[in-house]
Amino acid sequence: MPHSLKQLIENSIPNIGMITSIEKGESEMVEDNDLKNLPGVGPATANKLKSAGFTTAEAIAVTPPKEIAEKTGIGFNTVLSIVTVAREKLGVDFITAEDLWKKRQNMQRCSIGSNKLNALMGGGIETQAMTELIGEYGVGKTQICLSLCVRVQLPIEEGGLDGKAVYIDTEGTFIPERVFQIAESLGLDPHETLGNIFLARAYNSSHQELLTDHLLKFCPENNIKLVVVDSMIGHFRGEYIGREHLAERQQKLNNQLHKLLRLTEAYNISVVITNQVQANPTAFFGDPNRPAGGNVMAHASTHRVYLRKGGKGTRIATVIDSPNLPEEKARYKITEKGIEDAEE
Repeated sequence: MPHSLKQLIENSIPNIGMITSIEKGESEMVEDNDLKNLPGVGPATANKLKSAGFTTAEAIAVTPPKEIAEKTGIGFNTVLSIVTVAREKLGVDFITAEDLWKKRQNMQRCSIGSNKLNALMGGGIETQAMTELIGEYGVGKTQICLSLCVRVQLPIEEGGLDGKAVYIDTEGTFIPERVFQIAESLGLDPHETLGNIFLARAYNSSHQELLTDHLLKFCPENNIKLVVVDSMIGHFRGEYIGREHLAERQQKLNNQLHKLLRLTEAYNISVVITNQVQANPTAFFGDPNRPAGGNVMAHASTHRVYLRKGGKGTRIATVIDSPNLPEEKARYKITEKGIEDAEE
């Protein structure tokens, strides 16, 4: 990682376990042998790859060769050979549907806290997938994300993933006191819970991109099982204004989304992103709000869940797009424990 990038990330935010380059230690660093065992990768090449954030064969296999070449300074043809070998080693080629079915048996689900929401999502927020939470301000998108950051630390038999969480905050909505409250209400050590959430405040879309790039290295080193980006599109909407900048905005947004998707597949983790809504002034009937980000957001997300306010302080979640989940609804409420069931 270039020194300027490292310094920028390390200075992102002062507390709560930031995303930083962890000093090499027996329990915290991915073994160098994973890269050095790849044919054609010597010590010098391995160091260049690691410095750019590509510390595992999985990270190399799922990243476009052009991107690796640009970040490492290694010749494109050399990178192409390394990527080919990494993909062969991991079996990244044509597979049968049976092989994919077996791979998905390793998929895990993290409880949201509400039994109805868990049932709506097929058992919880799943790994190897990106879940998008859509809704206007105040519907509880951030509350679900905070609850997931706590529950992901629970043992698997208790509905968690026995791992840690990364939270990329683009709007300044992460409140540690709220995490403290949720953890305490669940009988967890709140200070230990906060210590297992790595927080970074993204101040613009470029900074957000740097943090996303760093995840390929950071996640396997720190037993990360959940990555939250809240919100995914906020900076892009504020920085790329007007139709003349729309194509550039969508291209950069698409690039970040697919990096997150590659992350879910490489390390069997869960990614949750939040999305804002925009009003459609031509809508005379029904809900005038629609998800921001257009088709780029729609195509990238595995599961899309639309959240809206219900009666008596409740919230209603509706699956609006998913390859396997039906378009059903679930009612929930926000409590001191995070997210719980609400009466119909």
